[in-house]
Amino acid sequence: MSVVKIIELLAESTESWEAATQAAVSEAAKTIEHIKNVYVQDFKAFVEDGKIVRYRVNAKISFVVHD
Repeated sequence: MSVVKIIELLAESTESWEAATQAAVSEAAKTIEHIKNVYVQDFKAFVEDGKIVRYRVNAKISFVVHD
Protein backbone atom coordinates (compact mmCIF):
# COMPACT_ATOMS: atom_id res chain seq x y z
CA MET A 1 0.00 0.00 0.00
CA SER A 2 1.29 3.46 -0.90
CA VAL A 3 1.06 6.60 1.15
CA VAL A 4 0.64 9.86 -0.75
CA LYS A 5 1.52 13.26 0.69
CA ILE A 6 0.25 16.59 -0.63
CA ILE A 7 2.01 19.92 -0.34
CA GLU A 8 0.65 23.31 -1.32
CA LEU A 9 2.76 25.91 -3.14
CA LEU A 10 2.22 29.36 -4.58
CA ALA A 11 4.22 30.01 -7.74
CA GLU A 12 4.45 32.94 -10.15
CA SER A 13 5.49 33.60 -13.73
CA THR A 14 5.51 36.60 -16.01
CA GLU A 15 4.66 34.32 -18.96
CA SER A 16 1.55 32.24 -18.19
CA TRP A 17 -0.34 30.11 -15.69
CA GLU A 18 1.23 27.04 -17.29
CA ALA A 19 4.70 28.46 -16.67
CA ALA A 20 3.76 29.25 -13.07
CA THR A 21 2.54 25.67 -12.61
CA GLN A 22 5.77 24.32 -14.09
CA ALA A 23 7.75 26.57 -11.73
CA ALA A 24 5.93 25.03 -8.75
CA VAL A 25 6.63 21.48 -9.96
CA SER A 26 10.26 22.25 -10.81
CA GLU A 27 10.91 23.79 -7.41
CA ALA A 28 9.26 20.89 -5.58
CA ALA A 29 11.23 18.36 -7.67
CA LYS A 30 14.49 19.79 -6.32
CA THR A 31 13.83 18.09 -2.96
CA ILE A 32 10.92 15.69 -3.55
CA GLU A 33 10.99 12.44 -5.49
CA HIS A 34 8.11 10.50 -7.01
CA ILE A 35 5.85 13.48 -7.80
CA LYS A 36 2.67 12.03 -9.28
CA ASN A 37 0.46 15.01 -10.14
CA VAL A 38 -0.31 18.65 -9.62
CA TYR A 39 -3.73 20.13 -8.98
CA VAL A 40 -4.10 23.85 -9.56
CA GLN A 41 -6.61 25.11 -7.04
CA ASP A 42 -6.61 28.85 -7.80
CA PHE A 43 -5.45 31.20 -10.53
CA LYS A 44 -4.61 34.86 -9.99
CA ALA A 45 -3.26 37.53 -12.32
CA PHE A 46 -1.69 40.83 -11.32
CA VAL A 47 -2.52 43.81 -13.52
CA GLU A 48 -0.61 47.05 -14.03
CA ASP A 49 -1.62 49.77 -16.48
CA GLY A 50 -4.32 47.55 -17.96
CA LYS A 51 -1.97 44.63 -18.71
CA ILE A 52 -1.32 41.33 -16.95
CA VAL A 53 2.20 41.45 -15.54
CA ARG A 54 2.30 38.28 -13.39
CA TYR A 55 0.42 35.00 -13.20
CA ARG A 56 0.09 33.13 -9.90
CA VAL A 57 -1.17 29.62 -9.16
CA ASN A 58 -1.98 27.88 -5.91
CA ALA A 59 -0.76 24.37 -6.70
CA LYS A 60 -1.21 21.16 -4.72
CA ILE A 61 1.52 18.65 -5.54
CA SER A 62 1.16 15.01 -4.57
CA PHE A 63 3.92 12.46 -4.24
CA VAL A 64 4.38 8.92 -2.98
CA VAL A 65 6.05 8.58 0.41
CA HIS A 66 8.56 5.71 0.61
CA ASP A 67 9.97 4.08 3.74
